[in-house]
Amino acid sequence: MDDFSNLDGPASLAADINMTPLIDVMLVLLVVFMVTLPVLHHAAKIALPQASSQREDVRPPHVNVEIDALGQIRWDGRPLADTALAGAMSVAAKQAPQPEIRLVADRMTRYERVATVLSAANRAGLAKVGFITDPGVER
Repeated sequence: MDDFSNLDGPASLAADINMTPLIDVMLVLLVVFMVTLPVLHHAAKIALPQASSQREDVRPPHVNVEIDALGQIRWDGRPLADTALAGAMSVAAKQAPQPEIRLVADRMTRYERVATVLSAANRAGLAKVGFITDPGVER
């Protein structure tokens, strides 16, 4: 015989869930949300000033100096003779703000030509000289 066949007696197990603690927790959460929710919606009314200015373009000017494989120099795409290089550099150095010189040299250019352009920029007083390279894969 089963010992569990007679569960209606005084030793029967309670199969009901006690809902009182669950209801207490839910009521506490409800009260917490009711108290904190209005605080989140209150804001101070402030009259902010209106600005009518446009955003300033702060990119510094630049000049592209290109040297091809034959050693020819181009100043912003225009051919430049070796004799005019120092003059163009000194004119650029006197501009306010001083432009950045972006040096683009062909891979086959002799270093002597690159050094000539760098020394002309240094003599003219140009402070910003950058090298533009090809981001290709090294071999």
